Amino acid sequence: MTALVLVEVENGAVRQASRSAVAAASRFGAVDAIVFGDGAQAAAALPGVTRVLSVPGLVNDLAEPAADLLAARAKDYSHIVAAASATGKNILPRLAGLLDVQPIPDVVEIKDADTFVRPIYAGNALATVRSADSIKVLTVRGSNFDPIATEGGSATVETVEAPASEKSVFVKVELSASDRPELESARVVISGGKGLKDATNFKLLEPIADKLNAAIGASRAAVDSGFAPNEMQVGQTGKIVAPELYIAVGLSGAIQHLAGMKDSRVIVAINTDPEAPIFKVADYGIVGDLFEVLPALEKAL
Repeated sequence: MTALVLVEVENGAVRQASRSAVAAASRFGAVDAIVFGDGAQAAAALPGVTRVLSVPGLVNDLAEPAADLLAARAKDYSHIVAAASATGKNILPRLAGLLDVQPIPDVVEIKDADTFVRPIYAGNALATVRSADSIKVLTVRGSNFDPIATEGGSATVETVEAPASEKSVFVKVELSASDRPELESARVVISGGKGLKDATNFKLLEPIADKLNAAIGASRAAVDSGFAPNEMQVGQTGKIVAPELYIAVGLSGAIQHLAGMKDSRVIVAINTDPEAPIFKVADYGIVGDLFEVLPALEKAL
């Protein structure tokens, strides 16, 4: 069996979530990779990848032409895999529709080539599912699979022409510039909730993040209130993280937020409400005013 992995390259490097997807796909046998835009050489250096399909004409990961291209190539593969990222979640469900197969999202464990484990009910239960489809289309949680190294491979590169699409047109992309670690792969994450009260106070997390070399996250309530941009959202409808240390500041711990961070190795919660749900998953908790605790924490660090 051969698996095809949708590999995401950012700033010339393969994203950690995609390296985890390659590690997961290697369970099925040989692994090919497909890369949209630049970055084919970075993908070719991944250990375990035998061939890279480079699509330089498809730079912006538009779901319609990307899914069309993958569908045309699908017959050569037993599994098509992507990270459970915004790109993977955008393209693979459409691909599954074109192939008339059932997509298997958010896989956290691979039992065998046909059997997978995925969370349901906002992560409160795990379902073991078996697929009888001839081609399995799945996204995997990067935090549940150890990423492969960035170097050591020597895959061949084949250039593929991008299909034309009349269904969608790329307009522009707006990215927040940041020197902080990527949220999904950071060793430390500090997240803020609605308890920070406004966007100005949300910046109180920055000095601590700087000292810990941490990524900054946010609850859905904080994002909806305009305290932080969308790409910072942690949770079922945001990004799934599992850092070594997760610091939750002023967030109650709604079920959709817990689904995105409760696999963190150590969780620290700061909240004025001792009954807040976040304390049920926290390893360490501080019941107190975050506007007093954060300056004290920064000083101690």
